[in-house]
Amino acid sequence: MAQEFDKEEREKIYEDFKEAVNMTPSELEKWLKTDESKEVGYKESENSESVGHDSGEKIIKILNKKKADLNDSDYTHMRKVVGYVHRHTAQRPSGNIDETPWRYSLKNWGHEPKK
Repeated sequence: MAQEFDKEEREKIYEDFKEAVNMTPSELEKWLKTDESKEVGYKESENSESVGHDSGEKIIKILNKKKADLNDSDYTHMRKVVGYVHRHTAQRPSGNIDETPWRYSLKNWGHEPKK
């Protein structure tokens, strides 16, 4: 169930989301079609979509909406995305990150760490 947010909370979540999600809807859509995107992340079962991949689909819908059309469910997901990106970026592995599950997971959540 979506939480209700006041105007101030919505503005903070919106700004944090815009900062965390640095991929465009088309970049994210293209990424989510790759095998690398589908291979990473937590899955409920072997054949199910990962949580991050599902999140990426929701992020595309959010990015394609006008700010005025965002609802509490969108803001709830946006806050989840911000939390994930912040936690995950703090766990950056050492060395080259180009072809790592760490980077691929972040991209599923709309964040390209190489930008």
